Amino acid sequence: MSDYYVSKISGSDSRAMAQVDALLQKEGIKRDGNLDYTCAVYDSDYNVIATGSAFGNTLRCFAVSSEHQGEGLMNIMMSHLLEHEMSLGFSHVFVYTKTTAAKFFLDMGFYEIARVEGSFVFLENRRNGFKNYLSDLAEKAFADGVSGAVVMNANPFTKGHLYLVEKAASQCDHLHIFVVSEDKSVFPYKVRRMLVEKGTEALKNVTIHESGPYIISSATFPSYFLKDETDVMKKHALLDATVFTQIAKAMNIKIRFVGDEPFSAVTSVYNSVLSEQLPKAGIELEVIPRVEYNSKPISASDVRLAVKNEDWSFLENVLPPSTVSYLKSPEASCVIEAIKAQKNVVHH
Repeated sequence: MSDYYVSKISGSDSRAMAQVDALLQKEGIKRDGNLDYTCAVYDSDYNVIATGSAFGNTLRCFAVSSEHQGEGLMNIMMSHLLEHEMSLGFSHVFVYTKTTAAKFFLDMGFYEIARVEGSFVFLENRRNGFKNYLSDLAEKAFADGVSGAVVMNANPFTKGHLYLVEKAASQCDHLHIFVVSEDKSVFPYKVRRMLVEKGTEALKNVTIHESGPYIISSATFPSYFLKDETDVMKKHALLDATVFTQIAKAMNIKIRFVGDEPFSAVTSVYNSVLSEQLPKAGIELEVIPRVEYNSKPISASDVRLAVKNEDWSFLENVLPPSTVSYLKSPEASCVIEAIKAQKNVVHH
């Protein structure tokens, strides 16, 4: 053990990264597309014998060489990664790992949030983190009437989102909107929430919540332990259904509303999984047809492309006045610059 040491891997260190990829491959996983920090444990010959990575406040992509398992290398990596997370200000840390490896993390002080059986487990380093989140939400629940829910990223809030909310609000007594609060979208969470609030302020039976760290977007859902794109979509939807079932129970939510999009394979698979899973928990799934402009469903991706191209005619037809007003304000300049700097704005 005295000959082993742990260190960050530079993205330019092709030799080390090749060893990381080889080690992960032996474990039947691939390096995740969303990583901003990778470390490795090296032996005395500078060979990678264990690896782990982070993305924001989530830890992922762990592997230990079979020749060195049982030597405490996971503890070495975890200490290093948690120290790294603390240096960034992250005290609340999450782990995605294969079900077969979950026990290691449970033994190291992590607690299970949810699992997709036979695939992966979602954990956190706070004993009552998810429980306290649910307790806080329960205080905002309505005891009377029928409560429904919508989950949206709203990057940004469009007339398509507004149509979904209006239809949902008309079909229940209380509508809870969960705005995905992870800050991985070009429109920051505070802006996205503000646009949802302003766009729906005329609807008196709507309550807006942040999603917290428990409802994650498909843009940051880990995929390294999954075999293909369809599997990634299905497993993300299964995790969503598992977590949302607990949220619905805490808030007395009986209906979840989603938007339809017949031309999107992602949405089709996602909605299919939710329609199968949610009724098992007594939650109805209501699919609302997408509102269209020029015979095409309104899309936040198309909106970002129009912002990039300064197509204000299109934007004024597909966005609520409050979103247009924001985009024309000085406060939006940084967001617009960020959109124009991106090569591809058609994404999650």
